[in-house]
Amino acid sequence: MSQSSSVEETVAWLRTPGAIRERCGQVLAAAEAGATKYFAVDNTALAGTASYVAHVTRDAYPSLSVPAHSRWRHFSAGDVDRAALLDAAMAGQSAAHRARVAFDLTIVSVLLDAGAGGQWTYRPSTNDCYTRSEGLAVASFDMFRAGTFSADQRDPLRADAEGLARLDDTALAEGFQVSKDNPLVGVAGRTILMRRLGQALADRPDLFGRERPRAGGLFDYFRATATSNAISASAVLITLLDGLASIWPGGSHINDVPLGDVWRHPAAGDDAEGWVPFHKLSQWLTYSLIEPLERAGFEVTDIDQLTPLAEYRNGGLLIDCGVLVPKNADILARSHEVSSDLVIEWRALTVALLDRLAPLVRAELGVDDATFPLAKVLEGGTWRAGRQIASEKRAGGPPPILVAADGTVF
Repeated sequence: MSQSSSVEETVAWLRTPGAIRERCGQVLAAAEAGATKYFAVDNTALAGTASYVAHVTRDAYPSLSVPAHSRWRHFSAGDVDRAALLDAAMAGQSAAHRARVAFDLTIVSVLLDAGAGGQWTYRPSTNDCYTRSEGLAVASFDMFRAGTFSADQRDPLRADAEGLARLDDTALAEGFQVSKDNPLVGVAGRTILMRRLGQALADRPDLFGRERPRAGGLFDYFRATATSNAISASAVLITLLDGLASIWPGGSHINDVPLGDVWRHPAAGDDAEGWVPFHKLSQWLTYSLIEPLERAGFEVTDIDQLTPLAEYRNGGLLIDCGVLVPKNADILARSHEVSSDLVIEWRALTVALLDRLAPLVRAELGVDDATFPLAKVLEGGTWRAGRQIASEKRAGGPPPILVAADGTVF
């Protein structure tokens, strides 16, 4: 086998949900054997954590009619049905047109959904104020409707290659209402990500269209490649990781191939050089594209092959509930780089332990995995519980571990 073939196979494997689970499982096994540097695992705390998550879920959804984890939940912040507003703006358009627009919006909004920091707010009116993920969602929704990501203001509901490529820090800062008194983490990183997205759309006409390539062109690709109107969630993720591989400004590489949200950790072993994949934003995007696909009449299969998301609300829940125990109190007292072994260890343990936690949450709720898949456990759920317990323990609700992010991972 040639070296190039070996690299291609390794990269292809690292883009699969199975690789995420396998490598995160290796880190968990090392932690349980006492062989990790930063965290110990207390499995006896899982039952109490499941009880807490179930309580939070029942409070938010008394009937247990929990929607799937998706960016579309954030678009309804403040009890405003922004999906309906978008539909009204597309009155008379075909289902395919609506799906392309939904893809455009979802892709840019999710990729702009890295952590906002604890000081930033978004105020679309004098009576409304949003923070964190909801604020980023509403702000990106408003920018999208205003044509910020379109090259043609006569056709504003687009995120196309030309419009994204010319985006600058000023436009993004204005859209997010950033000022000295309202700082947003990683504005420059988000701008770079959007401009790289524009270039990626232009570079892959096979995925995003040959004439006026746009993020929503990906819908037409899935429509052409679906089998009997069915699309695997894993196939959606792998396609995103292939088509958007070039957008990540940092992260890791094998030879000249960008890996994105994939990092080395000593507990991951020597095979494929010890890489631990997470693909947090790409999996969040996959979860969020399921609804537009389903609204367009497609069945998305094997959704539970996707993994829990390696982000700070899920990870913070495990620390705050005592499942993950820092081996040194100094861990909680200072900020850490995204690429640090500590953060990689924390994220890997989060993925593996949430897979272990999910059936315990279902048992507390009296539901099964068929009616209450992982996407509902996350939404109901671990993400919500992580935010709630953070607000109970710390003023302003920051996570227990602070990460020095550039706006492209968390």
